[in-house]
Amino acid sequence: MSLPAPSSLERLVSLLREQGGLMTSLLPAGDGTVNVPLGQDGDDARVAGPAQLAACGPRVTARAAEYELLLEAIYEGYLLHYGTPRVLSPADPDLGLLAGDQLYALGLARLVALGDLPAVAELADVITLTALAQGDGEVELAQAIWSAGARAVGWGSSDSHRQAKALAHAGAPGALRAMRAAAEPDPSATA
Repeated sequence: MSLPAPSSLERLVSLLREQGGLMTSLLPAGDGTVNVPLGQDGDDARVAGPAQLAACGPRVTARAAEYELLLEAIYEGYLLHYGTPRVLSPADPDLGLLAGDQLYALGLARLVALGDLPAVAELADVITLTALAQGDGEVELAQAIWSAGARAVGWGSSDSHRQAKALAHAGAPGALRAMRAAAEPDPSATA
């Protein structure tokens, strides 16, 4: 079943087409269909990713669509390094790594243009910590880092998140549990 792409991925494809260059050659030909993740049982329920999580937060409400787009770019860069990309299709793995780096830079540059230095720091930590986790074969930890980092971008960081990042950086036992807890909504927060 072919599903329409989420609007943020469509916007990312459009942005890359507008920029032209090598990235355009890595986009799918034709209708621009992208790999949309399905629910765990293969149903057609879309899986909200880090970009959608961050865009729901009160820190970014005024520019939610821009945050969602820039996070999609950064997350696509991550997927080019460690997973299955949804937008780009490089035939050569080295070219995929370079494209991933370019998407990291694109997203972070857009974030810098918004003047959100705390979010820049959070996403720089996400990139670093996920690289460490992936290097250690800790795929679940890497995904938890993405979720907690997206929450921090959208809602702001917390002491528990900072502690979880320290555990992840040290490769300490309990890092996964701490990072998963940091990704959860704060029950003491008021709406």
